[in-house]
Amino acid sequence: MSAQLIFDLVPLGSIVRYSDGTPQPPERFRKKLAAWESRNSGGRLIRKQAARRVGDTVLPASITLHEGNYGGGGVVVLTVHRSFSVSTDLKFVVTERPTIGSVRILDRPGEDAELLHLAESRVHAESWLTRHRYPNAVLDEVTADTVVADSVEGRAA
Repeated sequence: MSAQLIFDLVPLGSIVRYSDGTPQPPERFRKKLAAWESRNSGGRLIRKQAARRVGDTVLPASITLHEGNYGGGGVVVLTVHRSFSVSTDLKFVVTERPTIGSVRILDRPGEDAELLHLAESRVHAESWLTRHRYPNAVLDEVTADTVVADSVEGRAA
């Protein structure tokens, strides 16, 4: 599916993989493999940002994936997010959707919210919030109605 369909149909918290369709090069070609990996990976969908105008420039809608955290000893040193314009030529596949009963913790209310954490329940979400203290955070529970609406409205990806 295209990045536009991911933007339109896929809920925050889903695991998404992307690919340019080329085969993986052999391990011995390290530079080619690194280039291939930069266009063939995946992560959790954490943000959908609508098109916006900055001065005379129109920035297209985009999606952002959380690809991973790196560090050691329980300390995160580097967080990798990758954003894609909805007009990218990459192909996307949804490999997992948030489960019913899980709770999305969003950094703020509204359409431009970013997913901070996906908790397995409301109790875990509230516990996470007390440890991380985001003042404008919003809890958004994934319900059966949300899942049914996706399939009834033809939005199943």
